[in-house]
Amino acid sequence: MLVIVGYVVVAGSVFGGFALAGGHLAGLWQPLELLMIGGGALGAFFVGNTMKAIKATFKDLPNVFKGSKYSKDTYMELMALMYELLGKVRKEGLMSIEGDVEKPEESPIFSKYPKVLADHHVIEFMTDYLRIMVSGNLNAMEIENLMDVELETHHHEAMVGSHVVAKLADGMPAFGIVAAVMGVVHTMESVGAPPAELGMLIAHALVGTFLGILLAYGFVGPLSALLEQKAEENGKMFQAVKVVLLANLNGYAPAMAVEFGRKVLNSTERPGFAELEEHVKQKR
Repeated sequence: MLVIVGYVVVAGSVFGGFALAGGHLAGLWQPLELLMIGGGALGAFFVGNTMKAIKATFKDLPNVFKGSKYSKDTYMELMALMYELLGKVRKEGLMSIEGDVEKPEESPIFSKYPKVLADHHVIEFMTDYLRIMVSGNLNAMEIENLMDVELETHHHEAMVGSHVVAKLADGMPAFGIVAAVMGVVHTMESVGAPPAELGMLIAHALVGTFLGILLAYGFVGPLSALLEQKAEENGKMFQAVKVVLLANLNGYAPAMAVEFGRKVLNSTERPGFAELEEHVKQKR
């Protein structure tokens, strides 16, 4: 929703200011300039990226029009889920959660937390390391190193869409200049035309530069920043899971391990200690 509002503000401010200054909005409507800028940028987008990056970008773009799914309630569910799992481990041993981690969608514990269960990437990350804890003999340091490598890979993949869109935005002013130069070439071909007609042709050519810069910094560039923020936000869930599991491996009780995970969260979504404790008791 904020993306649409932002676009309206950008367009209203730029075009409204131009109109209030006495400009004629009809003169800015140059579909051929848009064709050259948009088509050139789209072509460069396909040339400069692998199919994997292109697919990732198209998959990420719809998310910019959606609100964040990582609310305080979601993080509280995550903490409560991990508290319950680690509490079961503490009472009944690691083997007691083998069935839960093998088929989390059928687990009576996981089913209590639908918001977390709906995020299959987080569930996969969590269950993979719980499975390693159940079946392996790796120590906390070895598991932490493995987690760091996986999280680095996940972050790199999550940032692909942002980087691709940023490069696309960087190229649009240059394509605007290309469109303007083509307009100047066309003007020079008509050098014998009346001054009024030449002035119109030059104005049309300059619209190309204007549109390239406006599209880059007013519309496409901000999407890159938003995709980056969403990727960073997505990583908090994984960091919280990592910290809780490592705290448990280092011998901390479930309540303290969950407190470690709570401290990782952003202050805007982090539940208070008493608030989280009450939520965990209700779930149990």
